[in-house]
Amino acid sequence: MDALTLLTTRHSTPRLTFPAPTPQQLDVIFDAGARVPDHAGLTPWEFILAQEEGLNRLGEIFFDAAQARGEQGEALARARLLPTRAPVVVIVVSRLSEHPKVPAMEQHLSAGCAVMAMQMAAQAQGLGGIWRTGSYATDPVVRRALNVDGEDQIVGFLYLGTPVSKVTPKRALDGARFVKLL
Repeated sequence: MDALTLLTTRHSTPRLTFPAPTPQQLDVIFDAGARVPDHAGLTPWEFILAQEEGLNRLGEIFFDAAQARGEQGEALARARLLPTRAPVVVIVVSRLSEHPKVPAMEQHLSAGCAVMAMQMAAQAQGLGGIWRTGSYATDPVVRRALNVDGEDQIVGFLYLGTPVSKVTPKRALDGARFVKLL
């Protein structure tokens, strides 16, 4: 797939299954994530890979967070299963560094670019992916369990796998309609 086709047909794939990305495919995905804009070479991201037993550990973290929020019954049981919606989940954390020329926002955006680049790399290899955040990205129990402190942020949970069915790309948007002249 050429780069322009990839960029203009990007889509999320919410229904994912096995086979999981291979180790070689994951290497390409992580390499793409590490190639994003990075002012001053701070590498303000960390990629936490959850697969196999790691998905169960992430499910337990979500369960503990849901329980701490007072969720019960079906909502509590669902929390434990959320990570198993795909064979791989990559948690992307922005890890900030003090720098006189690189504000925190720019470092968070760089980590966000990493998520998109990894999703695009997955799609280019015939895989599917969806970038999720939701309440677990900011939950104090989840943050503590993943050692996310201070201004560091979980910028996304990137679910990866093989699409369950062929995804119909969203209708094309006219990018020019979002342009405002100065």
